[in-house]
Amino acid sequence: MKLPQVMFHIKEIKMKKAVVILSGGMDSTTLLYDLYNQGYDLEAISFNYDQKHQKELICATATCKKLGIKHKIIDLRILGQLAPSALTRENVKIPEGSYTNDSMKLTVVPNRNMVMLSLAASYAIGSDITDIFYGAHAGDHAIYPDCRIEFVEAMKTMFKLCDWKKINLNAPYLKIDKAEIARIGKKLNVDYNLTWTCYKGGKKACGKCGSCTERLEAFAKAGMKDPVQYK
Repeated sequence: MKLPQVMFHIKEIKMKKAVVILSGGMDSTTLLYDLYNQGYDLEAISFNYDQKHQKELICATATCKKLGIKHKIIDLRILGQLAPSALTRENVKIPEGSYTNDSMKLTVVPNRNMVMLSLAASYAIGSDITDIFYGAHAGDHAIYPDCRIEFVEAMKTMFKLCDWKKINLNAPYLKIDKAEIARIGKKLNVDYNLTWTCYKGGKKACGKCGSCTERLEAFAKAGMKDPVQYK
């Protein structure tokens, strides 16, 4: 007896597209892995704003290559010329110590996130992508004004008005600290050896600048060992 053929029709599942602002640091890299693990169809953009820690861009490129994610580095060196900061000016030393110190405000690049987010919006619109993600977290609020909850909420409103297409701004780590981000990364097997946090442009992380201090504290709180080499 010949059995009738049965045809199975599998419905095509479309993955949600998103663009991630990827600095190459610990937070944005964890976010990239997080979204990748959730099944997003990702693209990543990074910015060269003449920062002393150019190594972060090398790390961003390596991470995207490892995960097979389209990556673009945008030339934003004009920002380094317009906005004085210890991160971009050779005559201004990178301060050392905790993020709670006033000296760490020297590392603020004025209006950096607004500029980067605006360019990310242009990129998203041009690429027919509706969701933009960036890795601001609770530890940034005290020093960086463009990482505050109020700033993100205002940008969300602006993104709804900047074009006829709907654009969603997402900052899922905004209310958690760096230690919690490290714990998330541990579950996702993030390759933290391919991340760079130090604000100084050396071959090894200094371990003394505010960025290094915060990173080391986060790994310690999370019960993890930082694979990056320090002086």
